[in-house]
Amino acid sequence: MTYSEAIEYINDIPKFTKKNTPEHTKEFLRRLGNPQDELKVIHVAGTNGKGSVCSYIDMILRAEGKTVGLALSPHLVKMNERIVINGRMVSDEKFLEVFHIVLEKVGEMVEQGLPHPTFFEFLFGMVVLAFARAHVEYAVLETGLGGRLDATNCVRHPICSAIASIGLDHMQYLGNTLEQIAGEKAGILKPGVPAFYIEGTEETDRVIERRAGELEIPCRKVGKNAFEILEIAEKHIAFSCINAYYEDVTWKLCNTGIYQVENAMLALEVMREVLGEDGHPQLWRRALEEGGLPGRMEEVLPGVYIDGAHNISAIERFVESVAEDTGGIGILFSAVEDKDYEDMIACLCQHVNADFYVVTHIEDKRAADTEKLAETFSRYTDKPVLVQESLRRAWDYALSRREGRTIYCLGSLYLVGMVKAMIEEDS
Repeated sequence: MTYSEAIEYINDIPKFTKKNTPEHTKEFLRRLGNPQDELKVIHVAGTNGKGSVCSYIDMILRAEGKTVGLALSPHLVKMNERIVINGRMVSDEKFLEVFHIVLEKVGEMVEQGLPHPTFFEFLFGMVVLAFARAHVEYAVLETGLGGRLDATNCVRHPICSAIASIGLDHMQYLGNTLEQIAGEKAGILKPGVPAFYIEGTEETDRVIERRAGELEIPCRKVGKNAFEILEIAEKHIAFSCINAYYEDVTWKLCNTGIYQVENAMLALEVMREVLGEDGHPQLWRRALEEGGLPGRMEEVLPGVYIDGAHNISAIERFVESVAEDTGGIGILFSAVEDKDYEDMIACLCQHVNADFYVVTHIEDKRAADTEKLAETFSRYTDKPVLVQESLRRAWDYALSRREGRTIYCLGSLYLVGMVKAMIEEDS
C-alpha cells in the first residue's frame, strides 16, 4: 500500500469493527512482540489537559538529553502527529513501515477468527512498535478515552502514572458523575507505580486516593496552592512554585491559558519522581519557556488563537483565561452533536465579552447543525451571530473584523485541525 492508501485503510476501520476487550489488545500486542515492554512508559489520563501534560513531560525529557517518544491523540492535521520521536512526527516512510508490520499481524488475527483492532488500537500498536524500533528510552503515552479500558492501559509496567483535570465528557461511555469518570481515569493506576494527579473536587480526589490506597502506591496531589501566578502577559504566563525544590525562581510558559500552569506543575512533579537527583530544573525552566503547544491557546496569526476546548469544563477554563481581555473579542465556533454544546455556548455568552460570534460547519459525521448552534447562541446573547457553513468564509469574515480585537477559534478539535490545515495550505 501507498501512504495515502494506508491512511484510507486506518480511517475506514470504524466501519468494520467495535471496541475490543483488554485481553484482545494484549494478544494484539503479543503478536507484535510486546514492543511496549521495551519502553519506560509515563502514562497520562484525564478529561482535559492530558495532552498538554504529556507535551510538557516530553519537552523536559528532551531538554535533559533523553530520547523520547510522544503519543498524543487525536491528531489535528496529519495522522503522523500521533507518533512523535524526539520532537518530530515520523516521516510518511516510517509511518508506512510500521503500518505494514501491524497490518500483517492484524491479517493473521482476522484469519484466525479474532476481531480486527479498532482505529485507536491499531494506531496504538503502530505507536509502540515505532517507539521500540527507534530505541527511545522514554515513551509518554496519552490515553484515548477513559483509562481503565483504554488500549494504552495494556502497558503492564509504566514507571509513573499521572491524571490531569477531570470533568464531564464522554459520559455515554465513562459515567454520568464526576466520581464515575474519576474511577475510569484512576483505572490506569498500577501496583508499584507512583501516581500524581491534579486536585479536583473532594469527590474525585477521594476516588483517586482510594484507588491508590488499595494498590498501596504513593500518590501525590498537585494542589491549587502548589503554585502562584505572577503575571499574565500577551505571550506568556509567569508563575512560581511553592516548593523549596524549585527554589525562588520565576517560571514561564509560552502560552496564555492560565489552566496550563497546573498542567505544567503536574509535569514537573512527574519529572521530579522520574529523574530524581539527576534532574536539572534550570533546563526544565528553559524548555517550558520556549515550548509551544499546538492547538492549545496557540497564536496562529497575530491576535488569532485556536484552542481545543470542546467540553464544558474546558470552556470554563478558557473563560478564566480571557475574562480580563477588554480589548474586544470575536469568537469562531463549532461543535459536534454529542457534546453538551448548549452549556458550552451559555458559558461563553455569559462570561466572555465578545463583540460577535461566527458559527461554522466542521467536516465530521457528528458535526452539530450550524443553525441549531446559532439559535442556541441567540438565546444567550444579543450580540451578532453569523452562520457561515464554509470555514473559509467564516475565517475570512472573522479576520475582516480583527482590527482592535482578538479572535478565538474553539468548540471542537476538528475545527482546530481544519483551521491549522487551512493556514498551512495558505502558506
